[in-house]
Order: sequence, then C-alpha cells, then structure tokens
Amino acid sequence: MSTGKNIGIVVDWLVTYAGAERVVKDFVDVYPNSELYSVVEFLNDDAKKLFHNKKVNTTFIQKFPSAKKKYQKYLPFMTLAVEQLDVSKHDVVLSSSHAVAKGVLTGPDQLHISYVHSPIRYAWDMQHQYLREAGLNKGLKGFLAKWLLHKVRVWDYRTANGVDHFIANSQFIARRIKKVYGREADVIYPPVDVDRFTLHEKKDDFYFTASRMVPYKRIDLIVEAFSKMPDKKLVVIGDGSEMAKIKSKAGSNVEIMGYQSNEVMVDHMQRAKAFVFAAEEDFGITPVEAQACGTPVIAFGKGGALETIRPYGVEKPTGIFFDHQTIESVMEAVKKFDVIDDAITPQNCRENAVRFSSERFKKEIADYVEEKWSLFNETKKIRY
Repeated sequence: MSTGKNIGIVVDWLVTYAGAERVVKDFVDVYPNSELYSVVEFLNDDAKKLFHNKKVNTTFIQKFPSAKKKYQKYLPFMTLAVEQLDVSKHDVVLSSSHAVAKGVLTGPDQLHISYVHSPIRYAWDMQHQYLREAGLNKGLKGFLAKWLLHKVRVWDYRTANGVDHFIANSQFIARRIKKVYGREADVIYPPVDVDRFTLHEKKDDFYFTASRMVPYKRIDLIVEAFSKMPDKKLVVIGDGSEMAKIKSKAGSNVEIMGYQSNEVMVDHMQRAKAFVFAAEEDFGITPVEAQACGTPVIAFGKGGALETIRPYGVEKPTGIFFDHQTIESVMEAVKKFDVIDDAITPQNCRENAVRFSSERFKKEIADYVEEKWSLFNETKKIRY
C-alpha cells in the first residue's frame, strides 16, 4: 500500500524485535516509500529485512560508548537527541512512541500522528515502582534520579503540543494519555501475528505461562500460587533477573524451563489447558497469542487484558480475571477455571484473537492517516 504523501516514521529505538517494533514494521509495510528515524538502531540482519532493509537515520547517541547494550542508560540525552532528527521534508510524520519519539520537531504544515504505546512509564504513574526496583528510591542517587524524571515529565508534557493526533494502543492507554497530556486519543489495537499460531483443540493437563522474568511481570506470584496447589501442574518458559527468586519458590509441580525456542513455546501454548498472566500491561500481546492457539487465559483484571480477553459470564468467553495480584486471588481464579473450563471453547478463543490481526491493523492505520490528512489539508485552505 502506498500514497503520494512524503512520510517519515520516527521510533524510540530499534534494537530488538518485539511488540513496539511490530507496529513499526507494519507502518513500513503500509508506507514502503517512507523514511525511518530512530534514536539508535542495532538490528540484526534478519530483523532489518522486516523493515525492508531501510537505512535508518539515527542520532548522536548511536556513537556513544556501549550504546548497543546500554542505550536505555542514555535516557537523559534522548530528549535532546530526538529533537535533532530533521524530518522537515515530510508531509506526514508518524511516530511510534513509548519514550521520546513523539517529541520530534515538526512544523505547522506537517501532520504529526503519534501512536503511543504508553507515555513514559517510569516518568509518570509507575515512577515509584521503577525507582524501588532499581534501588533508586532513596539516597543521593535516588534524589538525582527523581530530579531527572521531573525534567523528563516537563519535556514530555510540553512536546505533546507538537502532536496533531494521538493514537493509543488500548482504552487503558487512552486514559493515561488523557491524564498525562490532557489530550484525547483514538484507539487502534496493535498488530498480533495471529497467523503464526494455529488452533489446537486438544489440551493437556497443565497450565502455562511465558515471559521475561522481571519484577512487574509477576511470574513469582504465579509460581508461588501453583506451589500451593500441588495437584495442578504449571510449566514456565522464560529467563531474566528474577530467575533465581522464582526458582526458589517453585514446588515439585512447577517446571521452570528457562529460555526456549519459539517452537517450544508455541507447542506448550497450544497444548496448555490455560495460559496464566499476572502482569498489568498496556495492551499485552501474549494473552492474544495464547487465544490464537485456542487456549483460554486466566489474567489479572487490570490494564489492556480487560480489552483482549472476554471474561466468563459474557457471550463467547475466552478466559477469567482475578482481581488482585495476590497468591490467594490467583488460586481462587485457577480453581474457578477448573469448574467452568468447558464453557470456554478453543474456537471462541481463536475467533477473539483474530480481531487483533496485522492485516486489520494495517487497514485501520492507512484509513486513519488518510482521514486525518484530508482533514488537515482542509483546515489549511485559505478562503478569500
């Protein structure tokens, strides 16, 4: 799909290929003649192919020491860096932002549409959690971190004025955008590669979870809850900083497999009787992937999960929610699922997941940009 508009695509960083990068990949698919801009770019050759092997215009941070591995440590410089990206030749600037990309400088004759995965989490409502987890909630280093994040908040709020239209990846994030920037946002759910997963109706007798093992994912909570239910088997795939802590809480009925290939993860996701998800996510792609396999989801009922899972009690349910991030709440939900699991069919799970497909996303983005571009040109007309 292509248009006559000159389009620039701005992203925070291109280092790995995950949820935010899937959005950018689909932007490039919709606008193959666009130019790509990023604070840093360290994609491997396979990932570059997904972006049509485009040359990526980067900033001075690209040349900083150890930028490939420690680029996030350079956040204090990123607000300045993104403002140095010259996108003045483009009619439309499409940014994909969860950090600084929305702060790129544009002029009055340019249309800036920002797809926001979230306002900078660690600068706004999740600041206190991030500082605690990083050990920066006290002392001189803590004071400096808080002062820096205050400066980031001031910059982040100011640069919202440079965005003509916000797109949020969920209603949850639309509310966060309203709270932080005082701006309304339209919602277009991000793309999920549902075609990578096939419907698997026959389920084995185990529960499954998969994630990076970092604090906010709350894998420790899931493991501890299942360890108190020795008659129920849990399989865990993933690795990260919390691995030792999580292993120490695992009972004999919990199998922790560590990092595994995508093929192994999909196989377990397809065969599991349910996928367990305890994080508060902005959207949450993994629960949608589980549903694409025909696997129900037991999830924490907050954040994006409320929009991607149809709870037991409504038509065509695909899972159930637990109300609190506590061991007792998880256990209660699992026990409830064991009673009602026949009411949640693999077919309904798959059907629900398909509405988040990549093709749907591309069409919605193309239609949205076209609509806002026409409106933008209409407002620029001089009437004599």
